[in-house]
Amino acid sequence: MKNILKITIMALFIIAGAGAISGADACLTAKANHDDIKIDFFYNGSEVSVSGFSDPDVDLIVKLTSPEGHQALKKKGKTGGFLWMNVGELKFDNVPNVYYLQSTRKPEDLLPAADLDSNVIGFASLERHAEVGPVSGPEEKSKWFGEFLRYKEHNNLYYQTDGGFAMKEGGPQRHYYMKFAWPYQAPPGNYDVMVYAVKNGKILETATSKVVVEQVGAVKTLADMAKNNGAVYGILSILAAVVSGFGVGLVFGKGGGAH
Repeated sequence: MKNILKITIMALFIIAGAGAISGADACLTAKANHDDIKIDFFYNGSEVSVSGFSDPDVDLIVKLTSPEGHQALKKKGKTGGFLWMNVGELKFDNVPNVYYLQSTRKPEDLLPAADLDSNVIGFASLERHAEVGPVSGPEEKSKWFGEFLRYKEHNNLYYQTDGGFAMKEGGPQRHYYMKFAWPYQAPPGNYDVMVYAVKNGKILETATSKVVVEQVGAVKTLADMAKNNGAVYGILSILAAVVSGFGVGLVFGKGGGAH
């Protein structure tokens, strides 16, 4: 019994020691300070900051994305050699609606291509990860993904940059802080924040956080009505347009009309 008791106590010390070492090594943390964005009538975008602690000698990559899904865009081309028209539809699969990336240095300078691709870090990896069709081959895929990327950047839904981190050294850990300008175009939903600690071409640690964007108040009521009761929403929209037109007519009618 004494031997069993000694072995049990030693095992408990070993487990506790391993836990302490693991806790000391796993020092990367992440917190989205603006983790619940509410969309109301006065909403015009927001700001999302990500902060936490890391080892002092690592590079950081912060990625914020919506879940991957399917998107479709109209494909334009020349008809008859001179007239631009919609000539079909392009489908993009395995792509998020929103993709934001910020790193202390360029991702390709931090990680090999295989690691970038496996974690979908950077626009180049996102292109390789995406499925685009119908296309005739890799060259046409790259062409149309480039157009898709420009469209997303123009609407402030895709963004990639390096630098812009605020670091505060002190003790065994370093405090980091960065922020994204959150666009009003980003739809309601749940967004994932992933932070990677990188050193010597390897990802040492990861930490995660969440951002929730939700409609509130009258905006939510109208959105739910448009989704669940389109007939009532349509009637109210028509009434609102009529009332608005009537009000404008009264304002400009006071001038006596045009002669």
